[in-house]
Amino acid sequence: MPPSPPERILPALAPSRRRAARLRARDRGWCVRANRWGARGAVRRYFAVVSRLGDGVFWYGLMGALVVFDGLQGLSASVHLAATGVVALTLYKRLKRWTRRPRPFTADGRIRAWVAPLDEFSFPSGHTLHAVAFSVVALAYYPWLAALLIPFTASVAVSRVVLGLHYPSDVLAATAIGSLLAGASLWLGAVLL
Repeated sequence: MPPSPPERILPALAPSRRRAARLRARDRGWCVRANRWGARGAVRRYFAVVSRLGDGVFWYGLMGALVVFDGLQGLSASVHLAATGVVALTLYKRLKRWTRRPRPFTADGRIRAWVAPLDEFSFPSGHTLHAVAFSVVALAYYPWLAALLIPFTASVAVSRVVLGLHYPSDVLAATAIGSLLAGASLWLGAVLL
């Protein structure tokens, strides 16, 4: 008697499940290694400060500085950044509620949260999503800000893993989502203006 359809399908799924398990283990392993850096006081303090600035303080300061130093053009850029931020916030909150991925420090006892998380779930990294989206939009207006924004955004992304708040995959996904969101925002801005 030939195997039933589920029996024929399940062996085909086994390699993809093993691959997914290996990817999850690798993701967790990178998180454990990065989180160990946080045990060093200077490293922990640096990334805690970057994380706090990435909560919004840095971006609000940037928007204010753009208005003060570049008038109406700065105001236009700041409004664009703020609109992108509202969409990013809505999107990432919905994704977190939908995926409900536990934070690394709750899923693995080897990982320590070096700062308190802002919410319960891990995927995607809201800090990274916002940092990437804001940086891409800001650089479209002011390319000379690259020397400031690129290192800061990279530090925000790394901080999320070092501080034990996100897996590397959360950060990579947030980078992709933030890039797509910023690209769509810039395209829409060009179409509407």
